[in-house]
Amino acid sequence: MTSSEQDAWFDQWMRDHIAILHRVSHAFAEGSDRHDLVQELMLAVWNAAPAFRKESTAATFIYRVSHNAALTWKRTQRNYRKKIDRFAGFAPVEPHNSSSNDELLQRVYAAIRLLPPLDRSLILLSLDGVSYREMAEMHSLSESNVGVRLNRIKQRLADNLKEDRHEF
Repeated sequence: MTSSEQDAWFDQWMRDHIAILHRVSHAFAEGSDRHDLVQELMLAVWNAAPAFRKESTAATFIYRVSHNAALTWKRTQRNYRKKIDRFAGFAPVEPHNSSSNDELLQRVYAAIRLLPPLDRSLILLSLDGVSYREMAEMHSLSESNVGVRLNRIKQRLADNLKEDRHEF
């Protein structure tokens, strides 16, 4: 792949699929970290473009690359924050939203961030309408396992959101 071909693919992918990167960043990061993560995801997609073999759709490829990059970013952030916590008291700042819809969306993303990485990835893919077959291929699972996991994840999220609502 030439540099100009890579540029063209990347430009088209970002026009068509930038929302994927934003949804992944919302699922893995909070606050201003989301902007940093989107940039990391864009870089990961750019770097991975030459490996695209057209065996899947561009969206599936972008999902896979962005989810793997987000998992790596999350692991790096967790290790960094552990070091910060060791040397200084770190208190996360919760964003304040005036709209009830924004507040509900933030609560949903907060509940998703509490899930293990694989579950987080599956629920995000499900919310984006990705088929069980594609999810199974991305994560080397069977389609039936994806279905079972998603049902359990949805129940866990519903329970967490109910508990969260009762705390207010």
